[in-house]
Amino acid sequence: MTIYQAAVVKAKRTVIGKENGALKNFRVQELAAPLLKQLSAGIEHEIDDIILGNVVGPGGNVARLSALEAELPFSIPGMTIDRQCGAGLEAIRMASYLIKAGAGTCYLAGGVESTSTSPFEKRARFSPDKIGDPDMGIAAENVAQQYNISKDQQDRYALLSHERSWESFEKRLFEEETLPLSNVMHDEAFMKNRNLTKLLQKASPVFLKKDGTVTAANSCGINDGACVTLVMEEQKARALGFQPVLRFIDADISGVSPLYPAIAPVSAIKNILKRNSLTIDDIDLFEINEAFAVKVVACMQELGISEEKVNIRGGALTLGHPYGASGAILATRLFYESKRRDVRYVIAALGSGGGIGTAVLFEVIK
Repeated sequence: MTIYQAAVVKAKRTVIGKENGALKNFRVQELAAPLLKQLSAGIEHEIDDIILGNVVGPGGNVARLSALEAELPFSIPGMTIDRQCGAGLEAIRMASYLIKAGAGTCYLAGGVESTSTSPFEKRARFSPDKIGDPDMGIAAENVAQQYNISKDQQDRYALLSHERSWESFEKRLFEEETLPLSNVMHDEAFMKNRNLTKLLQKASPVFLKKDGTVTAANSCGINDGACVTLVMEEQKARALGFQPVLRFIDADISGVSPLYPAIAPVSAIKNILKRNSLTIDDIDLFEINEAFAVKVVACMQELGISEEKVNIRGGALTLGHPYGASGAILATRLFYESKRRDVRYVIAALGSGGGIGTAVLFEVIK
């Protein structure tokens, strides 16, 4: 029986813009197309399919539209998926499983979001009224209360994330993973704030005015951007001259109450570790989406993860959170960081609206 292994061999993201900011004139397909074109250069006719996550529209098959915008062969079909903020990571998971099943050998997988050009004024429903359908900010407050996470804890983590992002920017570490668009060379929301500690302390609760802990300063923004990875069967990759970096080992999708989506990565990570006879200590790096500082703090607290292993280059609190692309950005960050370090196992994970946890386990190929 032939055993197929799926691996990430290339990864790239666009610069990230603020809603109605520097990328406001880029339609969703115009964000994704440059990445598709760059990652497929020279192997266009090897691509079996393109799988892209997208959350806020414009609807239709964004992956196919983006492939056509990129002038890729008509033979590449394209499929668009929505698992809320987990969509980009789900695309990589799906491509990996297709390869392991022998259904194909080469996929472009990731996600894209243009909040600036979205035709939808309101978000989609996460949950029926009989359960409760809180906005993500209220849901973050629910987790803070349920798990006794203070504003000070959230602010401390937000400050750490900003410091890590700024250090990485100064060392030009983001340049390797980033594709500029037009005259936009750097992530728009990112800047050094010398008064950040004071800003965090003074920031008022946004979602719960009484006893609230979640503020604009310890939450992510609303953003535009795209991220795509090239996922290939390992032998095929080597035959085409690529060096596989992240071997897909396993993934888990788990559900929790829609009232507490920020805690959803915990069960997904636990499941994946148990199934592979691993412990937290066996994992060298974690990328957990920073939609809210409370999400990462809660996951570290409940899983016993050292902050030295989590989001070591910062994350969405500083750089931004383009919903459909964010899961793929986590994998892309692991892709480049794994090449810089002596590590073996890494995990990308996030929690999504509706209470869905997604986690993917990779082994680093040396």
